[in-house]
Amino acid sequence: KIVGGVNATAGSWPWQASIHLKVSGSSFHICGGTLINDQWVLTAAHCILDKTPSPWIIYLGRETQSGPNVNEVNRSVSQVIVHPNWNNTLFNNDIALMKLSSPVNFTNYIRPICLARNTSQIYNATYCYSTGWGKLSNTTNLPDFTPLQQVRIPVIGPNQCACAYSSLINLTNNMICAGEANKGACQGDSGGPLQCQQSGMWIQAGITSFGVPCATPEYPEVYARVSEFQQWI
Repeated sequence: KIVGGVNATAGSWPWQASIHLKVSGSSFHICGGTLINDQWVLTAAHCILDKTPSPWIIYLGRETQSGPNVNEVNRSVSQVIVHPNWNNTLFNNDIALMKLSSPVNFTNYIRPICLARNTSQIYNATYCYSTGWGKLSNTTNLPDFTPLQQVRIPVIGPNQCACAYSSLINLTNNMICAGEANKGACQGDSGGPLQCQQSGMWIQAGITSFGVPCATPEYPEVYARVSEFQQWI
């Protein structure tokens, strides 16, 4: 998924979900997501290609998209909630929740992430991690059997990011940017986390939302800013 990333060790991002859509008998990885308690997964609104729960399946504890995943469980989905103010032209409020059909048991490989509080401040140049199974570049899909990818990228301040995107789209306070030349998220990573370590604890600061494909130096990746949605969640 990730441009310029490395293989993640199994269990290092135990909240990472793989959200699959069932299409004529097969299921395909559409987006990432994060486990936020034993029965809810957080993802991006633009990932929700179908608002009915039945075609979705969510994998937790997964390492690769093909091959055996010994630590994995999967669940169907009982409810899909897209943010009521999701705007698919401005990509504002790009956040959604999916309820698992039944709770999961936590293990070393399946655990929830803490969410950034509404008071949380993530400063420019803080290094965080983006994770996913998306493309490795605009033209290269993640090869089969390749583990989850992780990349360490700096948070980019809102002014600098708004300036970079000024000719394309107006950024809002509901967004946070991160990335550097040839490092960042790509197609298939959407909905996954931007996770930052604070006082030794991992918190989710962002949900992968959009970028100029992919890891283009002038354009950082844009993430939905989790702290702004605390009450909605």
